[in-house]
Amino acid sequence: MKEKLIDLLFKYKNAFATDKEALGSIIGHEVDIILNVERPYPPLLRRPSYPASPRAREALEVHIKELMDLGVLRKVGHNEKVEVTTPVIITWHNGKSRMVGDFRALNT
Repeated sequence: MKEKLIDLLFKYKNAFATDKEALGSIIGHEVDIILNVERPYPPLLRRPSYPASPRAREALEVHIKELMDLGVLRKVGHNEKVEVTTPVIITWHNGKSRMVGDFRALNT
């Protein structure tokens, strides 16, 4: 089973980003994310942010700016209705920060 998975991953290795610059750069393809709930979405899918320390907030701002520069995220206008939000946290590993979304509500 493990060998089949490795073979499959190598067969489609071009489908995976190997550096940050490749994120959000697929041209000519659109992807629709279809949720298994009907509008209006339940409050469970509109979650407030988690509290963050100043260090985590600073790291979060860096990650968000990077994703905005890559075109993965965009700023939402003050008058735009956001139907689905997810809180994110910063985790630390070997002194480096990583932004992690809490998508548990989407999987219920």
